[in-house]
Amino acid sequence: MKFTKMQGAGNDYIFINCFEYDIPDPAALSVKMSDRHFGVGGDGIILVCPSDAADFKMRMFNSLDGSEAGMCGNGIRLFGKYVYDNGMTHKTVVTVETLSGIKTLTLNVRNGKVESVRVDMGRPRLKSSEIPVASELERFISQPVESQGVTYHLTCVNMGNPHAVIFTDDVEKLDLEKLGPPLEHHPLFPERANIEFVQVIDSRTLKMRVWERGSGETLACGTGACASLVAAVLNGRAERRSKLILRGGELDIDWDEETDHVFMTGPAVTVFEGDYPV
Repeated sequence: MKFTKMQGAGNDYIFINCFEYDIPDPAALSVKMSDRHFGVGGDGIILVCPSDAADFKMRMFNSLDGSEAGMCGNGIRLFGKYVYDNGMTHKTVVTVETLSGIKTLTLNVRNGKVESVRVDMGRPRLKSSEIPVASELERFISQPVESQGVTYHLTCVNMGNPHAVIFTDDVEKLDLEKLGPPLEHHPLFPERANIEFVQVIDSRTLKMRVWERGSGETLACGTGACASLVAAVLNGRAERRSKLILRGGELDIDWDEETDHVFMTGPAVTVFEGDYPV
């Protein structure tokens, strides 16, 4: 089975063309292929599928437990590069069906290849019931939550999947392997949550580390970067258009005041192609 390894800001995924292959158990395949010692290595697999509602359909499965994600910001940028570079479309504006709705991608093409992609990530969902957060508060903004004897102030946002954002003075000093799992599985989150730790550099620059639901710490998370910018704006810590510095690279995030949509722009890179025995 042919596959393509791709990365966006260090968030790496294994792409499989489901126009050509039938994948009966994608969850198990994702765990196996994503293993960095015994497989291809990645943060998960992404299936390129036909759609009746959009140009294409994207399905993404996490690396550690095989769970299917509702949305993946870095993954969908790579998706745009994959379908264009492989001649599956000649459009530079592409619609993609996801579990969190149809997303629109604008492809930046140079010399016949996609270099970067701007994604309309839609409106952030801020109601506790829509994230979901087990709280009677309408919005969960800078609320105290205890984990492992420490009180954090969480701001929760859904960008196609649930996020909890915590502001801190120095993200580099944090032990995410210790802090991440209890927060991801906190009783506050009935569907678990992605946890972002954010350091404000200035009003237009944020530095972020992320513990992803079902994957652990990754070098980048597109939906997490969007959620972090939204949380920073809601808390008066950043402007609506800011740069997010992640461990694997940088993303430009714009929360448009007129449309209420969040736009994410960032790189998309093909690493290598190969054949995987099945």
